[in-house]
Amino acid sequence: MSATLATRALCAVLQRTKKRRFATTEAGARLLAAPKGPVTPVGAVLRGRRITSSVVAGFPVHRVEPRGGVRRTGATAYFHGGGYVSTIARQHWDLVADLADVSGRPVHVPHYGLAPQHTALEAIALGLAVVDSLAASDAAEGPLRLAGDSAGGGLVVLLGQHLRDAGGPIPDLLTVIAPWLDLAMSHPELDAVEPTDPWLSRAGLRPVADVWAAELELTDPRISPIHGSFADLPPIEAHVGSRDLTAPDTRLLVERVLAAGGQAVLHEEVGSPHVHPLLPTPEGRRARATLLATLGA
Repeated sequence: MSATLATRALCAVLQRTKKRRFATTEAGARLLAAPKGPVTPVGAVLRGRRITSSVVAGFPVHRVEPRGGVRRTGATAYFHGGGYVSTIARQHWDLVADLADVSGRPVHVPHYGLAPQHTALEAIALGLAVVDSLAASDAAEGPLRLAGDSAGGGLVVLLGQHLRDAGGPIPDLLTVIAPWLDLAMSHPELDAVEPTDPWLSRAGLRPVADVWAAELELTDPRISPIHGSFADLPPIEAHVGSRDLTAPDTRLLVERVLAAGGQAVLHEEVGSPHVHPLLPTPEGRRARATLLATLGA
């Protein structure tokens, strides 16, 4: 089954507008040096929803209620993507709005510190603090779910591993969209996938990974979850497109969770680019509906 015309056209646009941002080491350095954008909610999330903010472990966290107010117990924490260098985007807020409405539960959006000012271990510490807070409040009597895309998806898997090892609150579900699982980007299939990805390249991501890891090795399982243990993790639902640099490791994640006796489901869309459930294509809308149905149950 081939990609739709809309997806092929979008990939062509991404090739012209996005690929150069990651094409070289120098481009990656420019990403690191670029000013950070605001974390203020924008877009659909502002329409008829109550939004409050708090500070957890020194970082802002937004709580987004569904339209009409909270109807069900439990909560979801959503960790946005952006290669660990960019703040939350309108597409993330739109997905958060949909997730709140479909689930009838609040969605919490932590704004973790970004490279080069902040590092991986700081983001993980924030995520753990957010989970502890939710387990004592919104999710005290209902399901606790973690979701994220790209860099945020990698954080979600890391948090599942760290919480398991620390004996902390265990989420009921981890939902990841094209997660960045290996800062070393060492999977042997990447050589074949990278030329087909219209958005991402390893050259531009490498300087970001080096700064984000700080004093740790890129393959340290504390910051690259694909190198960690997959035993006793919560159920995982993963979404990825075949034209995505993250696809080989996303497949490997699901394989290793299943091999360890856990539950994992892979939704792979042939011909789709990075984070396709956030994109306005037929495949993206279909994946988004599947994701919302699972997270909203």
